[in-house]
Amino acid sequence: MFEITCRQRVTGELTALWETWTDLESFPSWDEREAELRLDAPFAVGATGWSRQHGRRPGTTFTVTAVEPMTRWVNQCPLPFGRLVIEHLLVQQGDQVDLTKRYEVHGPMSVAFRFAFARSIRLGAVETLQALGREAARRSLAQGTP
Repeated sequence: MFEITCRQRVTGELTALWETWTDLESFPSWDEREAELRLDAPFAVGATGWSRQHGRRPGTTFTVTAVEPMTRWVNQCPLPFGRLVIEHLLVQQGDQVDLTKRYEVHGPMSVAFRFAFARSIRLGAVETLQALGREAARRSLAQGTP
C-alpha cells in the first residue's frame, strides 16, 4: 500500500464546506485539476460516478463507499489488481476547518502510482483545498450567510 495525506486549514463554515465538497459535479467549476465529473445518483453510500482530470488518463469510475455527514466521505476507484481509496475529512477548529484528503493505493499499482502521480497530487493539493474554501465562501455569500 502507498499513502498520500494532504492537509489544509481554511477559514469557513463547516456546513458550506461540506456542501461544496459533496457537490461532486461542481468540481470542474472550482478545482482546476478536474476536467469532468459526474455522479450517476444522489450523493450517498453506493452512488457511482465517473471522473477525468486534466492531463491525466482518460478517466475512471468511482463509488462512494462511506459518508459521515459533516465529517467524512470516502470514494473508491478500481485499479488493475487493486484500488484507490480517497478519504475526505473535515474537522472544525473554531472559525476554521481542517481539510484532509488521504489517498490509499492498494495492490501492485501502488508503486507506479507513487512515481506517476504522487508528486503532482502533493503539488496541487494546497491549491485544490484552498479553492474548496473559496468556493464554499462564495456560495455562502450568494446565499446571504456569513
